[in-house]
Amino acid sequence: MSDLPPYIVPHSQEAIRILYQDDDLLLVRKPDLLLSIPGRHPLNKDCLITRLQRDFPTATIVHRLDLDTSGIMVIPLNKPTHAHISRQFQERQVEKQYHAVVYGSVVPDSGEVELPIRCDWERRPLQMIDHERGKHALTRFEVLERMGDRTRMLLKPVTGRSHQLRIHMRELGHPILGCDMYAHAEALAMADRLLLHASYIAFEHPATGQWLSGECPAEF
Repeated sequence: MSDLPPYIVPHSQEAIRILYQDDDLLLVRKPDLLLSIPGRHPLNKDCLITRLQRDFPTATIVHRLDLDTSGIMVIPLNKPTHAHISRQFQERQVEKQYHAVVYGSVVPDSGEVELPIRCDWERRPLQMIDHERGKHALTRFEVLERMGDRTRMLLKPVTGRSHQLRIHMRELGHPILGCDMYAHAEALAMADRLLLHASYIAFEHPATGQWLSGECPAEF
């Protein structure tokens, strides 16, 4: 029995936008359908960080967005900045907000989903809820607009588990539109991309000690 052919990412040709730049870091907008880091297969080497390193050779990755997720990312330009921001992520000091459009009409104006997540090893890269072995995961949400068969949401992840927002919205009963991993067929068909976008990030600037925030509005 032959191995399955490798998955080749449908590379986005959309340009990476520089939202903020100084001597220590960048804030950039990652397009959807662009990997944050190179994939294992040689044909999947095109990604956000390799593109950025053409103009910023010292740029490194300190956090990621999924292939299908667009939005704002912080890119360190030196080792001390990388270490400082990495520690802030580990200690959950970085504020992150996402915009999403989900299936159906969400009833509460705000709330939270607190369900533990672990890798579904037999169906990787899928994740699953596991109350015994999963890692703590918490997402706070606010309804921004109800639009009949869909709802625009502001999502505030407190933890940063893989696929956390996708799986928590599914567990809420409102999968994110266009999600090919966790949405049912109707919700998947309601959008031609994953309607999830990292719209805001804020953290302590490692060099100045000042709070730095960046915004990147969703385009859906």
